[in-house]
Amino acid sequence: MRTYLVTGGAGFIGSNYIHYMFRKYGNSIRIINVDCLTYAGNLENLKSVEDRENYTFINANICDSEAIGKIFAENEIDRVVHFAAESHVDRSIKDPEIFVKTNVLGTLVMLNAAKAAWELEDGSFKADKKFLHVSTDEVYGSLEEEGTFFYETTPLDPHSPYSASKASSDMLVKSYIDTYHFPANITNCSNNYGPYQFPEKLIPLIINNALQGNKLPVYGDGKNVRDWLYVDDHAKAIDMVQEKGRIGERYNIGGHNEKQNIDIIHIILRTLQEMLSEDDPRRKNVREDLITYVEDRKGHDRRYAIAPDKIKEEIGWYPETMFEEGIKKTIAWFFENEEWMKHVTSGDYQKYYEDMYGGK
Repeated sequence: MRTYLVTGGAGFIGSNYIHYMFRKYGNSIRIINVDCLTYAGNLENLKSVEDRENYTFINANICDSEAIGKIFAENEIDRVVHFAAESHVDRSIKDPEIFVKTNVLGTLVMLNAAKAAWELEDGSFKADKKFLHVSTDEVYGSLEEEGTFFYETTPLDPHSPYSASKASSDMLVKSYIDTYHFPANITNCSNNYGPYQFPEKLIPLIINNALQGNKLPVYGDGKNVRDWLYVDDHAKAIDMVQEKGRIGERYNIGGHNEKQNIDIIHIILRTLQEMLSEDDPRRKNVREDLITYVEDRKGHDRRYAIAPDKIKEEIGWYPETMFEEGIKKTIAWFFENEEWMKHVTSGDYQKYYEDMYGGK
């Protein structure tokens, strides 16, 4: 039975990946989920799998080399899928240090633990071992011209403490590939959306606020462009890179769904109106006049757009979910999981929201 070590598996993308893998492989794999359960890590995301005999949760910080080394010593790890990261630009602007610690030092700890467990006496590595480092398109910087895209050969040009920490971790992984011939891949994805996403991110924030009749904060003029990727499509891509990707290669994972932030908000409002029944009291809350422009984020990149040509040509992956379909799936999930949203928007999140957006 192949054993996967997933870091940050209680977070948004990590938990969706775990659900995807169990749907696909069932009891033929084992997953060990390592997460230190920061504000964005939520074990409620994994309630439906927590009783599986082939699933184990370990509460540990990826910066704790002793704890991570112990996991490798006690288990024959075949695959590492490294999601764990501080991942919100606003938070990185307020507190860069934690981003460097988690994203850079934490990645180094994971690399060293895997290297120590997998390396043979002659410097080669055990067969069928792979380390996948999950990163972001933000490491490439900003695209100013329409019709241009990020490719795997695009120079790294990060503009925020978050993207700088992710670019640093990418380069660390590349250095292990180049220096030690370490069996790793790097993936860089566009903006994910879907179930279990923490509501500091644009799409769940707008859905949640609109349903409550609260203001819908928009940075600057709202015309910043992002490429949107449905999280299940991303999970499939990660699995395919693990199975078919060439060792040492970087693969861009994009959604072919470029949209301005303000357009995303209009689509969400329109879709909510379509999906809410006439007698649902929340329907009257969903209004265009809730849109509120706030001071632009510092160093706010204007446009991201990924070209997923390489992953399609080499591996056969392509984004299957267009945004209009994906947003309906996402909204339907939030309708069905209102208690989840209530739990994650209590406590510390409310203080953070006040700090970032000036309240409701």
